[in-house]
Amino acid sequence: MIMRKRKVLKPSEGAAAVVTGAANGIGRCFAYEIVRRGGSVICVDIDEELANKTAEELSELGEGRAIGYKCDVADEEQMRVLSEQAETLLGRPVTLLINNAGIAVAGSIGEQSLDDWRAAIDVNLWGVVYGCHYFVPKLRELGFGGIINVASAAGFAAIPGTAAYSASKAAVLAMSEALAGEMTGSGVHVTTLCPTAVNTNILERGRMNSGINEFTNKIKDNWVFVASPENVASGTLDALDRNNMYFMPQFDSRLGWRLKRYAPRTYARALGEIYRLTAS
Repeated sequence: MIMRKRKVLKPSEGAAAVVTGAANGIGRCFAYEIVRRGGSVICVDIDEELANKTAEELSELGEGRAIGYKCDVADEEQMRVLSEQAETLLGRPVTLLINNAGIAVAGSIGEQSLDDWRAAIDVNLWGVVYGCHYFVPKLRELGFGGIINVASAAGFAAIPGTAAYSASKAAVLAMSEALAGEMTGSGVHVTTLCPTAVNTNILERGRMNSGINEFTNKIKDNWVFVASPENVASGTLDALDRNNMYFMPQFDSRLGWRLKRYAPRTYARALGEIYRLTAS
């Protein structure tokens, strides 16, 4: 008797997905890759026009269903309504949640406005909290699927001038680690994305102090490890399928992870010197 191997279902294949911040950058590439893998996706974004445009372009691929959806992830009520409408929009239960929406905020402590701090926490952290709060129980009950939370290498290895952004991403990383433990044995995979520089327009659309903006732009323009959003999205979905807890797409993010732990003071001093010389 010939025994055939049972095909293992992968969360990224044929998914019914919700992707926040899907109109641009990594989020848009996540949505594209989900459709390419035979899934359907709700393209969530605060920019309704761009969300619908992304959905229309994806629908033309003919491999899955894409729906544009306007939502401010920092608004609890809007996220609650999204969670209630998602199954109807997709025609089946949600199997994949990608909390990607984020805002770049940079400035020195004491000079950065408190409004900027609130924006970073509201979008980068509370957006993820709301997404998980309303969708995790549904995924747990389903007993299958995946959650990707987009953090940053800045969440474990902050650079000067990014306190608000790094604090928000560090909270996302900690929350995701706790969630991964809670979902053990549930059939739901949890992966946290921690990139460094990615070729998107997040800096141009963010709240950036002029001096810090010059510093970060120099890093982005000259850094050899700038990743394409397409490769980041595809690699993260593959990592989710493997049930990897973290995905660090670049060598420098993996190096930073180790250096920060083995030589934290040296790491901070080195970055401080680079920042002082570059921003001056």
